[in-house]
Formats: sequence, C-alpha cells, structure tokens
Amino acid sequence: MSELAELIAGWAKPGRVDWIGVRPARRTEIVTLGDAMISADGLGGDRSRAGKRAVTLIQQEHLAAIGSYLGQGPIAPDVLRRNLVVSGINLAALKSREVQVGEAVLRVAVICAPCSRMEEALGKGGYSAVRGHGGWCAKVVRCGRVRVGDTVQPID
Repeated sequence: MSELAELIAGWAKPGRVDWIGVRPARRTEIVTLGDAMISADGLGGDRSRAGKRAVTLIQQEHLAAIGSYLGQGPIAPDVLRRNLVVSGINLAALKSREVQVGEAVLRVAVICAPCSRMEEALGKGGYSAVRGHGGWCAKVVRCGRVRVGDTVQPID
C-alpha cells in the first residue's frame, strides 16, 4: 500500500452515535429515538429509501458550523432531518468505506446535499450554510440495531 493510501485509510479513534431520528412521512415532525433497527431499507419507522441513500448521517461538529454561518448556536439535529448524528469521526474521510455503526454495517456512499427547504427551516442563507456540511448517505451492508452511545468505526 502506498504512503498516501495508508494515510487515507487511517483514523484516530472511533466515533459515537449521539442522536437517532426517523421521518415517518414527508414534511412530518421527526421522531427522536434512543435506538432503532436498521434493515436493508433503512431505519425502522423512517420513510427512507433502499440503496445508497438508505441511512443519512451528519457530524455533530457540523451542526455548530452551520449555526455559526447563520449567526447562531448549533442547529438542532431534527431541523436537518438526517437519521444519525455522530461525533468524533470525520465522515468525509469514510467515503466508500464500510463502517460499523452499533450492530449494523453501512457503506458511506454519497454526500447528502441540502434541499431548498433549508431556507424555510433555517431562514435566509440556510441552503448555503448547509452546503458541504449536510452529511452523508449510506447503503446498508449488514442489518442490525443502533443505539445512542454506540461506536462508529471503519471496518479495516
């Protein structure tokens, strides 16, 4: 393996699941959970899609960044409507990798771009504030339960 490939494959420490939410239907309130079952179709109770967008993740650290761009404190996770908020690990560095999240294994697939609703949810500039910080979509590789407090780490 080349030196660059080794650097890219490295990671400092495991992350952690800080928050879990499901979207039962379009434009309905998000439901915060302490745990959820991840199946091939995504989180139980979520209106998610199968495939590379089955589960959405965002870094806790980015909630503060988004808020700072809007001149306020960290954004509440339910506002962005992602499924999992994780901390302590860089999701962008995990692109195309398999990641153990609780009992489940996900493959971090594509960036989760903001939608026009961010202006509605966050006010003027909301869309731009989320750009580059909106999280990642993942495909389910192995089903399993995820709980708040579970470890998030790449599978070597």
